[in-house]
Amino acid sequence: GMKGFDIGLEMSGSGAAFESMLEGMYPGGRIALLGILPPETRIDWDQVIFKGLHLKGIYGREIFETWYKMQAMLLSGLNIAPIITHRLPFDQYQKGFDAMLSGQSGKVILTLD
Repeated sequence: GMKGFDIGLEMSGSGAAFESMLEGMYPGGRIALLGILPPETRIDWDQVIFKGLHLKGIYGREIFETWYKMQAMLLSGLNIAPIITHRLPFDQYQKGFDAMLSGQSGKVILTLD
């Protein structure tokens, strides 16, 4: 049968990841755009239109609902390790920001160790 996703949470800010997500969505699926995508990100509007996808930005109080959904996914065993591309000491925060702004990173974590 068909394989795909009903719900997508785009948090990486990676254009390539977003394009891949669009391809993997079920018809009528919903995508919450939480990461800041680079301006040159290509959106395959055929995927959006013909699958009837719902794209939604995030603001204000809705972010809490998103956190609760993400927490539920993590508690159910979702492995997020593959999306963590950088783990840096807090005093190297500028390297972390540079990585994020490059558009070539996944999740960047600053540690207080």
